[in-house]
Amino acid sequence: SESGVPPVTHAIGPASKKAETGGAWLMGDSAGFATSASRPKPRRWTELVQSGSDRRAEGWRRPGAELSLAGGRRAANGARSVKIGFLGGSFDPVHFGHLMAAQDAYEQCGLDRLFLVPASQAPLKPNDVQSSSEDRLAMLRAAVEWDRRFEVSDYELSKGGISYTVDSARHFRSLFPNDELYWIIGGDQLPKLHLWKEIGEIAKLVQFIFLERPGYPVKPREDIPGLRLHRCDGHLLAISSTELRERVRRALSLDYFVPHKAIVYIREKGLYPRQP
Repeated sequence: SESGVPPVTHAIGPASKKAETGGAWLMGDSAGFATSASRPKPRRWTELVQSGSDRRAEGWRRPGAELSLAGGRRAANGARSVKIGFLGGSFDPVHFGHLMAAQDAYEQCGLDRLFLVPASQAPLKPNDVQSSSEDRLAMLRAAVEWDRRFEVSDYELSKGGISYTVDSARHFRSLFPNDELYWIIGGDQLPKLHLWKEIGEIAKLVQFIFLERPGYPVKPREDIPGLRLHRCDGHLLAISSTELRERVRRALSLDYFVPHKAIVYIREKGLYPRQP
């Protein structure tokens, strides 16, 4: 998709003054966050969201799973909504910058679920992918399979072609019609939001969590009606997938940059070979 955390710096600066809405900047709408400490997390639903399925959110919930949250918001039909985040990117390869950004958003914004959504082809980064969809999906799943907080969706990979966020937002909204959906982006994407395909429609479907670089405060946009922004403080990890691919080609270690299981996969598959 168009979204993703910044390729070099994944981080957030010092905390800024929060809006009266509980930390949200709002353009033509209202929203707020309940703290994660005050809300018990539901048990993880074991099924992953797969592409090509007509099943709605209820179809993905395993029998007996806890669907309501004490103190959570109620949807129009009276059911309690769940807060679901989505972090897109090429993940070629996945690294700790991606995962730290996901964790920061999950914890600070009180999310109940978080999906990592690898893109088939990012429209604003046409040359950002070198590995196959199968390899990137396998690396990502290997990296987070032990972590009950994170899930992986192959929707954009299975769909193929250019991964537009508006298509993914519509897909996930159809799966989770009564829940609160949050698209996680890097702060450097805010000035580019007007370039996203059908950004006005996206703003109706999801809210945005943006990660901001230390020392580079981002001014909230006011030219996209209904845009709902939530700032996330976090950690500075200066890592880029481009740098990591070059390290592999130079026979340098990926330790402390990439989850171990993803490193094992890269070695076994011989990914990122030296160019002839």
